[in-house]
Amino acid sequence: MNRALLRDLSAAAAAALLVLAAVLVGRHIQDTHHTLFVNWPPLFANWDPHVGPGTPAAVAVAAAVIAYGPVLAARLPWRALLAAAWGTAMAWTWSLALVDGWQRGVAGRLTTRNEYLQVIDRFQDIPATLRDFTGYILIQSPDHWPAHIAGHPPAATLTFVLLDRAGLHGGGWAGAWCITVGATACVAVLVAVRALTSEQLARRAAPFLAMAPAAVWVGASADGYFAAVAAWSVALLALAVTGHSRWWAAGSGLLFGLTCYLSYGLTLVALIGAAALLLGRGRLRVLPFLVAGAAVVPAVFTVIGFDWWEAYRLLEERYYQGVGGIRPYSYWVWANLACLVLVTGLATAAGLGRVAGALVGRGGRPASRFKGWSVSRLDAWPAQARLALLVAAAALAVLLADLSGLSKAETERIWLPFAMWLLPACALLTRPRAWLTAQAVLALLLNHLLLTGW
Repeated sequence: MNRALLRDLSAAAAAALLVLAAVLVGRHIQDTHHTLFVNWPPLFANWDPHVGPGTPAAVAVAAAVIAYGPVLAARLPWRALLAAAWGTAMAWTWSLALVDGWQRGVAGRLTTRNEYLQVIDRFQDIPATLRDFTGYILIQSPDHWPAHIAGHPPAATLTFVLLDRAGLHGGGWAGAWCITVGATACVAVLVAVRALTSEQLARRAAPFLAMAPAAVWVGASADGYFAAVAAWSVALLALAVTGHSRWWAAGSGLLFGLTCYLSYGLTLVALIGAAALLLGRGRLRVLPFLVAGAAVVPAVFTVIGFDWWEAYRLLEERYYQGVGGIRPYSYWVWANLACLVLVTGLATAAGLGRVAGALVGRGGRPASRFKGWSVSRLDAWPAQARLALLVAAAALAVLLADLSGLSKAETERIWLPFAMWLLPACALLTRPRAWLTAQAVLALLLNHLLLTGW
């Protein structure tokens, strides 16, 4: 066994041990103190072995990607590859969601008491509701918002209000929206990786992005939709800084502004965007367009009367009024990372080990000694190092979100927008079929042994 493979296996084994520790310690804390408020720690899920109508399709998609994914990713024309990646992600996500059945797996996900569809009828007058939005965040407020509405800026809820106004009523359409849009996140990441690193690395990453364990939570949670919006904001910026139209930067800014009004925590996507800026060549040229685009959504909401900063301040108070104030930080600060392992898979854990190697150098030579490795010319770095920097930016965003204490539990869905940018680390792995098998088995086990809450 060569050293590189041994390092890969060691990283995967360490990640598996982290998950095992989170399960055992979490089970003990929940049984003795009842302070975790999850039934199958570290995941928000219940033990419920089952099969469903999506089972045969999920197994078939997994087998097809393992057998043909790497070869097709290497040979298909680029645009055909993007279409195939989206189609595969759609098939994978839909089939996993339907393991739980239509009602339980899709149509009912966004209709429970804490979800967005519960408050559609309160948005009859949208401007008036937005002006009064902050008045219903705290628990002591009369008719306070349910948890997810209070926990997000109003663009999240408005999405489902507008779907309803368009005639797409109910949880089935809402779930279909989240799956369909969420599945495009893998395409956005591929576009960015190709633009900022190399087409070869993007092609190697494609099967891992299309068949990620994250699909268990993309179908059907609103965070899958958020992940796609955030991913496209970075992808458009990547195109802008690598020689495409500056208007792509304006589009990137527009989507980043929307991202910040979908979820407060997704302001950290700016770190991934900053990495894209550094890796490009036209940074100063695109900045005015980026800033102008980013100002649009905040300006609209501010003019209507919604105060993002006031809402965020009240959200922090609301967070500690609920289970967030009871869940122990000492457990979740590391158990959250175990959730991330389950979202991104053991292959990503192994890939992150290779990312570290690409950044610090191998063979005893630090990266700073390699010819041409200048911080002022990151676009001249080797492709693998550029990919490593992009992935490292996502890892930093996760670390900051984790240390904030505002992501205690449920990070298997909350961190989907960051998880999508860790998956390209798998492009650095050898033996892709073996690692794809590990990814597929993990996702299938999670979806068939547990009934996830999202």
